[in-house]
Amino acid sequence: MFKSTIAAGALALVTLFSSAMPAFAAEASLTTDSSATQLRTITTPIVVSDAEGDALQFMREEEKLAHDVYVTLAEQWGLRVFTNISASEQQHSDAVATLLGRAGLSDPVTGNAVGEFTDPVLQKLYNDLIVQGSKSVADALKVGAAIEEIDIADLQERMAGTTNADILRVYGNLLKGSENHLRSFASTLENQTGEKYVPQYMDQTAYDAILAAAGSGQNSAGGRGGNSRRP
Repeated sequence: MFKSTIAAGALALVTLFSSAMPAFAAEASLTTDSSATQLRTITTPIVVSDAEGDALQFMREEEKLAHDVYVTLAEQWGLRVFTNISASEQQHSDAVATLLGRAGLSDPVTGNAVGEFTDPVLQKLYNDLIVQGSKSVADALKVGAAIEEIDIADLQERMAGTTNADILRVYGNLLKGSENHLRSFASTLENQTGEKYVPQYMDQTAYDAILAAAGSGQNSAGGRGGNSRRP
């Protein structure tokens, strides 16, 4: 189901940012995801179903997509928020890779450079996102927020489809990170451009709930420093 969601997202992102967006307030913090680092130290073998294995392999590449988009946009626009969050996305991707290794599954990322993907849907999405994010700082930040919204929806769906405690622990950590990232992109958009972010894939109530959790302090570091340009 997620492949159809993300494919639709690739098409929607091409035209979405040309329309005016109504005002909506947001604040956010950045993530360090120290728990993701801890999860990568666990090596006990696990048994997963075919569906769980397929999901893990796709999530490995999907987290790489977020990392690669943010690295590329950081180089183009010089915004620290992209640099900080790309490091977090690398931790996310590595945590999924650890699960793949524990399950004895192949890693679809092996041998692929930045911007290269085994899954053709993700390859097209990456290409489309870079084109869109290269138009302006505002477009770049909206691309980042859109990626996080899609991540959140996907993780929630996949968590509902498994009872594997190891997978749920990793996905839960990734979900918290994506929520923090969404807040960060929304906050940076407003600070950099004066434009307030409106959710593109989730409903307003769900988005409001994520914003309301901004003061929780979970997986956060750097605060509003992520809104600054690199020196």
